[in-house]
Amino acid sequence: MTIQREIDQEINCASCQAKIDLAKYLKGYKVCPVCNHHSIISAEERLNLIVDAGTFIEHDTELYSVNTLGFPDYETKLERDTKKTGRPYELLSGTGQIGKHNVALSIGDVSFIGGTMGAVAGEKLTRTIEYATKNKLPLITVAVSGGMRMQEGTLALMQMQKTAAACTRHSEAGLFYISIATDPTYGGATASFVSLGHIVIAEPNARIGFAGPRAVASIRETLPDNFQKSEFLLEHGMIDHIVHRHQMKSFLISLLDWIR
Repeated sequence: MTIQREIDQEINCASCQAKIDLAKYLKGYKVCPVCNHHSIISAEERLNLIVDAGTFIEHDTELYSVNTLGFPDYETKLERDTKKTGRPYELLSGTGQIGKHNVALSIGDVSFIGGTMGAVAGEKLTRTIEYATKNKLPLITVAVSGGMRMQEGTLALMQMQKTAAACTRHSEAGLFYISIATDPTYGGATASFVSLGHIVIAEPNARIGFAGPRAVASIRETLPDNFQKSEFLLEHGMIDHIVHRHQMKSFLISLLDWIR
């Protein structure tokens, strides 16, 4: 029985397959201590990682997605992921403190319909940006997204323009925006608010792009194996920094100190 319990407390890294102590892995926010692979984490885990304890106030919790277009099985997926995440939307949005700096922030979660952006996510993000503009707060977004939500069609695509326009108004007010892209960040999210930060940060080895790997493969051209990874994007000027998950909060504090 003792041997079985010890086995149960170990997992294999999804990248290097090394055996990892589960408790240390979870305490380290799911970063492999052997190969440094950053596994996907929930919005709540991300919140605990970067926001000062007890300071987050969530906004717009009354919003939820509906099947406006009558897309088959959409309600079933919404119900499934609401039960899985404990909330009827993919974005945690509101205000909090990072190193005692007041900020407005939005954090995505791939566990809810693949982190895709529909009308509710676009509305929640836009309201967060507008709140930041009205109250003269720096804005931080943490993206993890499969793109725009196909079940909502044009209504989802409209969120690209809406969120981008809100980001522009925030910038025109002389306010600071930090965009963080995590694995995976694709589609309309990358093509809109993610790329509009004054500083764009990514985690190591994060997949970031517009078209996904299968769509890119259809063009029948040979591309570098890492061309959608954060390291490639940094080398080619698409992002500004790559920051390890464990250093993310301290890096954000240094940026917020700089703009004070």
